[in-house]
This record gives sequence, C-alpha cells and structure tokens, in this order.
Amino acid sequence: MSFQSNFMFDGKKILITGGTGSLGTELTKRLLKTNAETIRIFSRDEWKQKQMQSEIIDERLRFFIGDIRDKERLSRALEDVNIVIHAAALKHVEVAEYNPFEFVKTNVYGTQNLIEACLDKNVEIVLGIGTDKAVSPFNTYGATKFLMERLLVSANFYKGSHNIKFLSVRYGNVLGSRGSVLPTFVNQIKFGKKLTITDPSMTRFNITINEALDLIFRALKNGTGGEVYVPKLKAYRLEELKNALIELMDVEVETERIPVRPGEKFHESLISLNETRNVFESKEDYILFERQTQSHDFRKVSGFTKANLKNEYSSDKVSLLTKQEIKEILVNEKLI
Repeated sequence: MSFQSNFMFDGKKILITGGTGSLGTELTKRLLKTNAETIRIFSRDEWKQKQMQSEIIDERLRFFIGDIRDKERLSRALEDVNIVIHAAALKHVEVAEYNPFEFVKTNVYGTQNLIEACLDKNVEIVLGIGTDKAVSPFNTYGATKFLMERLLVSANFYKGSHNIKFLSVRYGNVLGSRGSVLPTFVNQIKFGKKLTITDPSMTRFNITINEALDLIFRALKNGTGGEVYVPKLKAYRLEELKNALIELMDVEVETERIPVRPGEKFHESLISLNETRNVFESKEDYILFERQTQSHDFRKVSGFTKANLKNEYSSDKVSLLTKQEIKEILVNEKLI
C-alpha cells in the first residue's frame, strides 16, 4: 500500500467489527500508520479487548463491547463513523454444522443489522470480509457467509439517496491464522504428536496477513459499491506444506490420515464457473460485479479490464508453490 493511497484515511473515523481477531488486530496496526482520526474496535470478548489495549498503545484507539446481533449497540458505536470494516463472524465450519441457528443470527442477521445501522448513521464505506466457503457453498458456514456477501452487494440497490458504498473482499484462510492448518501442524510437531492430514493432495490458496491487508486497502481505495474483490493468488498442496514445515523445524514425524471433516472442501474456490461472466481484473485482483450500470462499469476505470476466465478460479487450477517457495514464505513471514 503506497503512502499516496493512505490519504483516503486522513481525518476518518473507522470502526472494525470483530476487531480483536487476528485480522482485526493486524488491520488496526496498519491503520494506525495512517492519519485516521479514530479507530473503534467493536467485539464481544472483553478479555481480548484488554489484551489488545495492553499490546497496542495509541490515543486514537477506542474499544466498544458489543455484539452485531444488537442493532441498538451497533448504532451507538457507529456515531460519526466514516468507514466500517466488517470482520465479525462465527467461522468454525464443523461447529456451524451443529449450531446452524447461531451462525445465521450472527453472520446473516448481524450483517443486516450492520447495514441498516450504517444507513441510519450515514457511513461512507462498508467493506465485508468474505471467504472462499461462500463460493458454491455446501456447508452451513459457507451458506451464511454467502448471504453476508449478497446482503452487502444488494444493499447498494436499496440505499436510496444515501451516499454510501457497500462492497466485499473474498479470500481463504490466512496462512498461520487461528484455526488454519499451519498452526495445527506446528503444535503437533512441538508436542511430539503425529501430523494429522486428511489428504496430501488437497490444495489451498496461499495468502499471508500482509497480502490480506493490502487487498482490503485496495478495495477501500478503488471500490465503487456493489463489487467483490478477489486477490490473484498461488496455491499449495498440503503435502508440500507439511514437508516444508518438517524440513524447517528439522524433525522426524509420523503422519496419520484422518477422515475429511464435515463441510470440508477438497480444493478451495474463489470464483465459481457461473460468476466468471461478470469478472473484471486488474494486475492484482479479480473484481466481481453482477449488474452493470453506467455508474458501475469497470471498463471505465483505469487499470481494469474484462477478465477472460474460462473455468472456476480454484486452488487446483492455479500455479502451485514449490516446497522451497513455501519454506521462504514461512521464514519471511516469521510463521514458525
């Protein structure tokens, strides 16, 4: 992210829902390097907020305990806010299969509450953090995140005279984030356990936390409202990640095959085949926009052209990282 583009945050008040998560924490650190006036953290977990307050010292930081299910509390936190980054969600795939109603309340109804509150408070930009699980969803979590994305995109068509933009970004698990495969492997190695792996030939898109933050900043800078930004990424096989990790940690470890978890995909997909006809692209991103109007036409925006995607954009159809490339990423990102 260039210094020039950071001007978009000058004097702005920013609210991050789910701001104490791994993404929210790193996003806060990045935003504090800009001239934003205030950054508000909205989340449910008071312990995580206290931890974050002790780790990040800045007078521009504000903390609000609250749940996006509570529209009244959201409205209070949104007073005079210019930009909202919506990262709050229930996210665990397997948990969602056994608690679907709770995921609907947070990921769907919570997003609706946020949209309505942002309209009432005349927020300028609302950006949602999506997931690959929302593409052709076949698990509960993915279905709720698909609806989150659709709610944000569709909000642009019933906002009326409000000068507000709703948009979203979409990517898979950040490498090394809580709940992803890398910390699971690392912990199993550290405690002398077998490495559990479902299928070595499974593939996953590779995105680091810094790449995820760059994507968010690009979307906030270039977004016109109604679109979904998807980064152009490489991928890796689980087998290559496992081997790279073992070599870096210089250990010998046994591997145990385990069943595929409920709702788990063999390959990640970020753009479905049915979506390919509505995709534009820049050097760094694909941009999905379903309803072309004169005011929402990326052919008129410098740097964007109509994409020529013939197949779905999935982790088994892109360039795969070698073991050596994975090792370099793990070392450079200080993930082990």
